[in-house]
Amino acid sequence: MKKIIWICIFLFSINNLGYSQGKFVIQNKKKSDKIHFKLINNLIIIPVEINGVELSFLLDTGVNKSIIFNFLNITDSLQIKDTEPIFLRGLGEGEAIKALKSKNNILKVGDAININQELYAVFNPNLNFAPRLGAPLHGIIGYDLFKDFVVEINYTSKYIRLTDPNVYEYDNCNSCETLKMQFYKNKPYIYTNVKINNKRIPVKMLIDSGGSDALWLFEEDSLGIHTDNKYFEDFLGHGLTGSVYGKRSRIEEFSIKKFTLKNVNVSFPEPTSLVYVKLHKERNGSIAGNVLKRFNLVINYQNETIIFDKNRFFYDSFAYNKSGIELEQDGVKLVKQKDYNYVSEGDFLGSDHNTSKTTVMLGTKYKLALKPAYSIVELRKDSPAEKAGLMVGDILMSINNKSTDRYNLQEIMQMFYQEKDERIKLVVERDGALLAFVFYLEDVFKQ
Repeated sequence: MKKIIWICIFLFSINNLGYSQGKFVIQNKKKSDKIHFKLINNLIIIPVEINGVELSFLLDTGVNKSIIFNFLNITDSLQIKDTEPIFLRGLGEGEAIKALKSKNNILKVGDAININQELYAVFNPNLNFAPRLGAPLHGIIGYDLFKDFVVEINYTSKYIRLTDPNVYEYDNCNSCETLKMQFYKNKPYIYTNVKINNKRIPVKMLIDSGGSDALWLFEEDSLGIHTDNKYFEDFLGHGLTGSVYGKRSRIEEFSIKKFTLKNVNVSFPEPTSLVYVKLHKERNGSIAGNVLKRFNLVINYQNETIIFDKNRFFYDSFAYNKSGIELEQDGVKLVKQKDYNYVSEGDFLGSDHNTSKTTVMLGTKYKLALKPAYSIVELRKDSPAEKAGLMVGDILMSINNKSTDRYNLQEIMQMFYQEKDERIKLVVERDGALLAFVFYLEDVFKQ
């Protein structure tokens, strides 16, 4: 009989996998350690070492178990022990995914180490979020780490600090707000408020650092939680077992006690994607990375508190993708680059005593280099890009007359989030031919 575990994963969020085994301990006298992270698309990517192999993991609040994927080329080094087969199911309409539960792994995050860590190893090559991030991602960690420490998340300086709760000292912070967290199956929730159609509504929200959106809300007409006339249907993210779609809109306000954000992006996922997450009937949605990054946080699972302190991102306006294009890093392409042949005057004259050397260019040669290739994987219906004639599968060659090889994935995507109705020119490769398209970014919510 197959054993199936349900997981809620959306834009790298996994939940409800039971209780962790083992305990993290910090191996230094201070009982505290600072770990720098990369902030990519509002997501926290931290270095994690598993059985001596250095990997990159998403730090996701509320995750019950650590999961590892996209590691087939390093399987032997990781020494993943095949113990019990498990079938995982989450957001998306695909089939359950097979995983192997592995015990007694050594997991390190900075100076924090757990010598008896359970992992869920997914061997499915289709479960690979790295192309959507444009950076390596091998797994997700959350509850296993949060349960043992007070965790500070500093979004502005891009570091987390892990501290033994027995030695942690809280700072006096008059500008901060402290909220009590409630836990359901080891996932943290807080009560906040949203303002929709001039009505202020109390809501219970999952704290979800593993989501890149701003807010998720679950439509409930009886509470007044629903979209107004300004919304569009869109791809919301890739779940564990398939893509998730829904409506994108904005709400007037979102408040965490005295902190109020205005004109906040919100996503209303399709009800068919919420079969599992709605098992917690009191839940009204999620607070994700595009809101959380506007605060520096102190999270203490043991005393069930979270402290919010607004940072320099707090007043940034909420932008969204106005092109309708979703890209992923799809392999590599060959690019012809100039390779200049230089020589310094000192070398040219055969002197070893020059204090100031002039560089002389002897000639220009060209070389072929491998650069990331970016392809269109989702295209919003009736979006500016679709109306212009772009198609899923098109490979971007240039944007606004500049080759895409000079940009990383996030830099290109950011061009689609500009506030103004900017003109975008794309040259793409389709079936071996180069095609040019021009469109203007459109703000659906513009008054």
